[in-house]
Amino acid sequence: MKAVVFTLGCKVNEVESASIMSALESMGWETDARLCPADVYILNTCAVTAEAEKKSRQLIARARKFNPSADIYVCGCASEKDRQSFISKGADGVFGARDKQEVISAVAERYGLTYCGGFGYPKQVRTRAFVKISDGCNNFCSYCIIPYLRGRVKDRSIVDITGEIAATQAQEVVLNGINISAYSEGGGLYALIDALKDEKKRIRLGSLECNIIDGRLLASLKNLYDFAPQFHLSLQSGSDSVLKAMNRKYSRHTYLEKCGLIYEFFPDAAITTDIISGFPTETEEDFNDSLNIIKEAGFARVHAFSFSPREGTAAYKMRDLPPDVKSERLHRLLAAGGEAESAYINKFIGRTLSVLWEQSDGAYSQGYTANYIKVYGRGKRAGFEDVTLKSPFKDGAEVY
Repeated sequence: MKAVVFTLGCKVNEVESASIMSALESMGWETDARLCPADVYILNTCAVTAEAEKKSRQLIARARKFNPSADIYVCGCASEKDRQSFISKGADGVFGARDKQEVISAVAERYGLTYCGGFGYPKQVRTRAFVKISDGCNNFCSYCIIPYLRGRVKDRSIVDITGEIAATQAQEVVLNGINISAYSEGGGLYALIDALKDEKKRIRLGSLECNIIDGRLLASLKNLYDFAPQFHLSLQSGSDSVLKAMNRKYSRHTYLEKCGLIYEFFPDAAITTDIISGFPTETEEDFNDSLNIIKEAGFARVHAFSFSPREGTAAYKMRDLPPDVKSERLHRLLAAGGEAESAYINKFIGRTLSVLWEQSDGAYSQGYTANYIKVYGRGKRAGFEDVTLKSPFKDGAEVY
C-alpha cells in the first residue's frame, strides 16, 4: 500500500508531515511527499492567507485525478478553521491542526494496522533535518489566525529534543516551531542551546522574534560546535505605528538595535525577515519606513507578501486597502529585497565559505553556506566542503 502525504505551508507542517510518513512506514507502507498515484492521500493544509486556504481546498480534486477511488484525509490549519468545507468536497476524514496524529489512527483503523499512538521522530534525512521544538503561539498579532488554530505554546522537553537530534543522520539541524522564541521548557531557549554545545552537527535556528536576541543567547550560539549564523527575525513592518496596530511588541529602534548586536557577535551573519505590504493602517510614509529599514538592517533576504484579511483576527475588522495599492507596494518591496539579497551575496564573492551540498542535477550540485547563501558547484558533490564564491549565479552564487 502507498500513501501520499502532501504538504502546504510552513516548515512546521513539513516536520509534522515527515512524522506522519515515518509512522506509516513503520507499519509497512510506502510513502511519497509528491502528488502521484497512491491508495491514500493525507493532505496537510495551511490557512496563513486566503490564497493558502483556497489552494488547500483544491488539493482534494488534485488528488482525485491520480486515483478517484483513493481514501483522502485532510489535516492542518485550513481544516481546523473550516472543517465543513473539506467534508463537502468529499474528504473521507477531516482533522485539524491540533489533532494531526489522529489521521494516522484513522488510516490504521481503516486498513487494520497496529498503531501505538503519537507522532514519533520524522523520517530520517542525510543533509538538513527540521526538528520541531514547540507548537502554538501566544502572540496574537492582529493579522494572524494561527494562534487561534494551533493554540497556545506547547513545548517539547529538552531531553526529547536532544534525543531526536542525536538520532538523526542529518548533518545540519534546524530548530523549528511556530514561535521558538517563546520556548520556556527547562530554562528556555538558552538552556536548549547550551544542551547542544557538544553536538557535532551544524545547528540553525528557525524564525525568531527580535526580543529574544541578547548577549546571553548570542554567546551560547557562538559556543556551539558549528552554528549557522542565519537569523530570521520577523519584522512585518518598519513603521512604529503599524507595528503597534499589528500588536507587535517591539519598535523599529529596538529591532535595529538587535540587528546591530547580532553583527557584533557574528559579523558575517545573514539576517532575513518577513515584511507585509498594505496593512490596513499603512500610509505611504509607513511603507517608506519598511523600504528604508531593508538597507538599515542590512537584510540578506526579504520575504514580502501582501496583507490578507483573516476572519477572526482583529485586523479583519479594519478597512482593507485597495488591491492595487497593496500590489504596487508589494512589487516595490520585492525589488528592494532583491537588491538587498544581491548586495549581501556580492560581499562574499572571492571569500571561502563552508557549504553543505544537498542535491545534484548532474550538471550542478546545490547547497547552502552557513550564512544561507545558495551556491552552485559543477559536478556531483556531497557533504561539507570549503568553497570559494566565484560570481553571482541564478538565485545565489557559483563556486570554484
